[in-house]
Amino acid sequence: MTSRIGIIGGSGVYDPGAFDLERKVDMDTPYGKPSGQILVGRMYGADVAFIPRHGESHEHPPHKVPYQANIWAMKELGVDVIISPCAVGSLQEEYRPGELVLADQFIDFTKTREYTFFHGPKTVHISIPDPFCEEINALFHQEAEGLGIPIHRGGAYLCIEGPRFSTKAESRMYRNFADIIGMTVVPECQLAREMGMCYCSLAMVTDYDVWKDRPVELSTVLKTMSENLHKVSALLEAVLPRLSSRDCGCAAAAEQAGV
Repeated sequence: MTSRIGIIGGSGVYDPGAFDLERKVDMDTPYGKPSGQILVGRMYGADVAFIPRHGESHEHPPHKVPYQANIWAMKELGVDVIISPCAVGSLQEEYRPGELVLADQFIDFTKTREYTFFHGPKTVHISIPDPFCEEINALFHQEAEGLGIPIHRGGAYLCIEGPRFSTKAESRMYRNFADIIGMTVVPECQLAREMGMCYCSLAMVTDYDVWKDRPVELSTVLKTMSENLHKVSALLEAVLPRLSSRDCGCAAAAEQAGV
């Protein structure tokens, strides 16, 4: 059986030509409403639910995305795999704009977000040494190599609060610890693990962060994304039909924590 797959991403990832829309779902959750209507249908032969992370009009900045509501809603719809296309800056010379990265670690520099579903009376300590699904990363990497798409299998994603970009001093410090930098993988990734869901961050490098002594400008980010979205679409087309049952341990982490 094909897994129910959730895609949380920007509007550019949603391709009406590839998505056979069955229904639009308005949901309420114990954590409020998700970022927007959830589009449910078939995409490249797979059952897919799509949420625009920042809303239909990009009204949710990264520090205000309703991450808990988004993940809860996906779980309620039967999703067990989250694919998260996103834009990132590069902290290392060899991670070049236009290339893709399958993150395998994160470092959390956020400050004000809701990081868990368990605020009491039940306490859950989730084990998350490898926060991204290694099996799904391997599958994306295999397909990217076959398609000739430049991709890095592995990379530490440093998540900052946003919505501002880094200062030069911050960027130079971050380079000592991570490979790419973004604003959305935390707490989205760990909330998915608490729900026993697999999570894959399919990150597109849009720029070198400001350590390169060039300002990070939104126009540059958007231009690079527009020019390279076809790579993400090609990978989704290749991978989604292959996301069958897995034995990766993502769900087991939640069970072992007593979720």
